[in-house]
Amino acid sequence: MQTAATSPAAASAPPPRASRWILVGGVVLVSLLALAPLLSLLGGALFGEGPGGLALGVDGVEQMRGTLLLVAGEGFIGAILGTAIGWLTAVCRFPGRRWLRIAQLVPMAFPAYLLAASLIDWASYRGLRIHGLGWAVLLLTLANYSYVFLLSTESFSVSGRRLLEASRSLGVGPWPSFFRVALPIALPSIGAGVALSAMEVVNELGAVRLLGVPSLSAGILDRWQVDGNPQGAALLSLAALAIVALLITGERLLRQRSRRWNLEGRDAAEHVWQLRGWRALLAQLVTALPPLCALAIPVLWVQQGWQALAAESIGELAQLASRSLGLALLATGLTGMGALLLAICRRWSPQPFVQQLSFLAGLGYAIPGSVLALGLIVLGGPLGFSPVLLLLWGYGDRFMAVSKQGLDAGLERIPPSIDETAASLGCNWQGVLRRIHLPLLRGPLLVGSLLVFVDVVKELPITLALRPFDFDTLAVRVFQYASDERVGAAMAPALLIMALGLVAALALVPTLERRD
Repeated sequence: MQTAATSPAAASAPPPRASRWILVGGVVLVSLLALAPLLSLLGGALFGEGPGGLALGVDGVEQMRGTLLLVAGEGFIGAILGTAIGWLTAVCRFPGRRWLRIAQLVPMAFPAYLLAASLIDWASYRGLRIHGLGWAVLLLTLANYSYVFLLSTESFSVSGRRLLEASRSLGVGPWPSFFRVALPIALPSIGAGVALSAMEVVNELGAVRLLGVPSLSAGILDRWQVDGNPQGAALLSLAALAIVALLITGERLLRQRSRRWNLEGRDAAEHVWQLRGWRALLAQLVTALPPLCALAIPVLWVQQGWQALAAESIGELAQLASRSLGLALLATGLTGMGALLLAICRRWSPQPFVQQLSFLAGLGYAIPGSVLALGLIVLGGPLGFSPVLLLLWGYGDRFMAVSKQGLDAGLERIPPSIDETAASLGCNWQGVLRRIHLPLLRGPLLVGSLLVFVDVVKELPITLALRPFDFDTLAVRVFQYASDERVGAAMAPALLIMALGLVAALALVPTLERRD
């Protein structure tokens, strides 16, 4: 456990008072920018004008029901799948285990709307209809179960080793040990993973629309853009935020509980089960099937319609790519600077309100993109902000936590004694930041920037709602073509998105390797 002397807030070489207040002012500004869309949304729901008034209506109730069913279905299947794979790859040994463990990152490269568009188009040529809640649950599970896997495999790898060793010495097998010992210990981490995947389900727009499932994310944009009812859209947004607030609260409580179990070392080599024969074959099947399905859907789609690639205009594809990559580069730079400011000030400033502001500024990742987009329209529209500025604002708000999380973890690994030594040698706080912190944070900065870059390229709800007229990106064009049943024309931009997603997934491989 961290003590007061080693916590990030207890820095030994804080900047002078004037500079510290400048940093705190920067944190306040970043936090206000992050919270302003939600505050404007609350005002729009309570005091705005709309034909529907403060009522969800029949459609709203159906969209709430659809979202809750998606969250429940994906959470249940994702919990079982992610936990089983996490257990098998953490404490069991079988041929190909290392590569199959890394393969669990592959589904994270394919957004759910790309999987839905690919499967719908591929099945249509065979007279099959992919539609409805069941298919939505399966595809969302395939796209998001990796969150449960990542957190559960970490818990299984580092927690309860002595108890597992004791159960093994009593002749208890892998699965009885799992149910009696490991699962109760890992439940907080599993619950946190389910909460994170559920947040992605609430945010999903493209897949649910393509599959015809009513959801809050799609209903928010429909009420705003189709019905012309901003107050009704704001009310639906508050309903989505209520679901997200419950998920955030549960995720934080479960993470706090999971820390109590991490009491032992990482000496995992002696406490594993060797699987042989049919058990090894079954473990290989369970761990290989989800990433193979996630990869097979787009591969079969491309194999079926690769001729459509030749008919695509290279110039138009280059224009779409340049817009997407340009927005992603700008958003990555702005997000990285904001995240670095929050992380550094969190380390150097012991005030509780700074810690709370830093936490609030990172909540955007849990908020559905359509909710953020509506809040930015309500806030920036009357002020005449340009759509591109609102887009960058929305990207920064939503993906700040992606960059900040790695920086916070990186700073926690730098002992305050290094800051003390530098200060004793006459190095001011700017020098400590430039010559010590930034070089040691190069890895988290690069990985966080890559993840933000790819997330911005893949992001659909914010881009679809806020982009300027006739300013399509790769993600928007894929969704538009799929909605118009011209999925084959979406193949080229979809391939670019999937290639970038695979690069981002590979960036997470060292994290799994460290846990192995």
